[in-house]
Amino acid sequence: VQLQASGGGLVQPGESLRLSCTTSGFPFNDYAIGWFRQAPGKEREGVSCITGSGGSTHYADSVGGRFTIPRNTGNLQMNSLKPEDTAVYYCAVALTPLAGIDPSMYAYWGRGTQVTVSS
Repeated sequence: VQLQASGGGLVQPGESLRLSCTTSGFPFNDYAIGWFRQAPGKEREGVSCITGSGGSTHYADSVGGRFTIPRNTGNLQMNSLKPEDTAVYYCAVALTPLAGIDPSMYAYWGRGTQVTVSS
């Protein structure tokens, strides 16, 4: 199993970014994909996830209404970005179609992509 997050960058507050999670080595629709982030000096935080069927998503309260995972993709659309969204973002795969946003439920992790929101 291999996966890689990409699409990060430097943006101003209020702008948008779309992160992509490129995967290989497993049936994409069989397992949950989650997005997580880690800011300097902070613990890794669950951001969002999508079920293996692609039909259900879940978001942390801190990003609800601003971040979305388009149906049947593992990508993360981030709108109305705030400085507090600055972090390294990771995508991960769980060994189950339902996993939530608890990092301990995810078995495979890709290299992260830096997102910086600053004016």
